Amino acid sequence: MARDLRLRWEASMHLEFPTGDFAGYLFDLDGTLIDTMPVHFLSWEAALRDAGLRGPLDADYFYSLGGVPTLRVAELMGEHYGLALDPHRVTHEKEERYLAMLQQGVTLIEPVVAFARRVAATHPVAIVTGGGPDIAHPALAVSGLAELFKVVVTPHDVPTGRGKPAPDMFLLAAERLSVAPARCLVFEDAEPGILAARAAGMQVVHVPSRR
Repeated sequence: MARDLRLRWEASMHLEFPTGDFAGYLFDLDGTLIDTMPVHFLSWEAALRDAGLRGPLDADYFYSLGGVPTLRVAELMGEHYGLALDPHRVTHEKEERYLAMLQQGVTLIEPVVAFARRVAATHPVAIVTGGGPDIAHPALAVSGLAELFKVVVTPHDVPTGRGKPAPDMFLLAAERLSVAPARCLVFEDAEPGILAARAAGMQVVHVPSRR
């Protein structure tokens, strides 16, 4: 049933491409190239329960934080639910749970992956993700996309430490690809990433959520 729903979602996916002469392509990871957001949700819910969460995790609130650095998500979750939590500890527990679930396999979002494979043959590409390197690189390895993306930018890579919706990571990715920001096209599924890309002076393809 879940597979059938995913296939119908992918079949109905319509990506609107802006016009422009693009020289580099930047991709968010979770929810854009790989369908891992449900796994992130379950991992966060379990970690927050251990930190005192009563009741279910609000899915709408969780998805509104897509692309935000993991530590900041823990801080925001604590504020949202009034939990006196240690964000570093909750982040660590969440990531341990996520990595354990990740080993069961990753589902690719085929329409976006197919485009990425095609464009990577002629243009530089990069990953720009709110997850840390300890999360992003295993996900790329399990998904079989590691060889495709030689440039991977996480909040750990920017001196400011600022992740989405700040433009810093996108600007760094453009610099590493030696492409002007205005000539980069970004693929994103979540509002913080879309805002960050636009703040960097880049155009965006919105990847619709499965929710």
